[in-house]
Amino acid sequence: MGKEGIRYACKIDLEQDAAEQPYFHNRWHPDIPSVGSIKNNEVVKIECHDWTGGQIKNDDSADDIKNVDLTKVHYLSGPFDIETAEPGDVLLVEIQDVQPLQEHPWGFTGIFDKKNGGGFLDEIYPKAAKAIWDFEGIFCSSRHIPGVRFAGLIHPGILGCAPSPEILAEWNRREGELIQACAHMDRDVALAPLPTNVHAGSASADIKEKVGKEGARTIPGRPEHGGNCDIKNLSRGSKVYLPVHVKGAKFSVGDLHFSQGDGEISFCGAIEMPGVITIKFTVMKGGMKQLGMKSPIYQPGPVQPQFGPGRYIYFEGFSVDENGKQHYLDTTVAYRQTSLRCIEYLRRFGYDDYQIYLLLSCAPVEGHIAGIVDIPNACTTMGLPMDIFDFDISPSAIPEKRDLGACAKASE
Repeated sequence: MGKEGIRYACKIDLEQDAAEQPYFHNRWHPDIPSVGSIKNNEVVKIECHDWTGGQIKNDDSADDIKNVDLTKVHYLSGPFDIETAEPGDVLLVEIQDVQPLQEHPWGFTGIFDKKNGGGFLDEIYPKAAKAIWDFEGIFCSSRHIPGVRFAGLIHPGILGCAPSPEILAEWNRREGELIQACAHMDRDVALAPLPTNVHAGSASADIKEKVGKEGARTIPGRPEHGGNCDIKNLSRGSKVYLPVHVKGAKFSVGDLHFSQGDGEISFCGAIEMPGVITIKFTVMKGGMKQLGMKSPIYQPGPVQPQFGPGRYIYFEGFSVDENGKQHYLDTTVAYRQTSLRCIEYLRRFGYDDYQIYLLLSCAPVEGHIAGIVDIPNACTTMGLPMDIFDFDISPSAIPEKRDLGACAKASE
């Protein structure tokens, strides 16, 4: 780093259509051309769009959430070649800083309707809704969920290196088998390659067509490379160890979050934002064998919102669903019940269920697996920090129903 400061490896234009900018791509494929080169041990800044590429607006309607085009997402910045990186190496990604863009001091949290994948509780809350959050330094607040203010644990939702052709083929094989096996279900269980709205940076027409036919969707994280893992603790000071499968690693990043709760229980549940991330890249030669690595490893940084002892309320959930059906050690069912217990609790203070659903997705709640051995019931917990509210929500408080407004809702 010279006297001119940290180099920008990528700068974006929020006024230009994301699909027309060469720094973005929205599929995983080894043939997507790199947008630049980063030296081993170099620190760079990378600007990122929000994951929808600017489809969501700062207003009081959730029609944009309802009508979002998911064939376009995620818009990722990259891929970047990291000098000296080769298959079998490990790319150490040190997150030094993440910030919103100065010209865009707000973010959004959304609940997609069921036709768009909904979220964790879409069968109970099937309608689209939205909350806009205004940033005040490290804090955020929302006109759509009044009475709440908290510090954001800012982090990227997606970090990953490109798959090799063999790994890409394996992704498509196993996810294709799942789609076929679950064809009887009334929902998407995985997303097959889709040529519609493919963006492959500066790729030629032939390469773009190939990416459309073969490229993996960016929606899920995958064990071979990480990707969309939405881990809220990958914030400033964190170290992430990523497997390298192609020459140059072809690293990409995006889906920045101002804040998120464990589980991000709504499909668009973090506080989504465009922003800039500062990263140091280090290549560990032969790192995959050295670490016995089959999936990414991370070390969280020292930055996390602090709440005093006893300043959380923890809600328990078990693998018995809302219809009384017993499931065998199902942590997904248990965490859904945990979330519902928290919604029922906060409803007493005047919030409607959609406001609470949005809040639990993006506030710094602590989700844990408490037990997965005591048949038949798995037990999970969700810790809600009481100090994010400007009124007392403790169990000893006498609930007083307040006028707490409403989140943005989609038109019928």
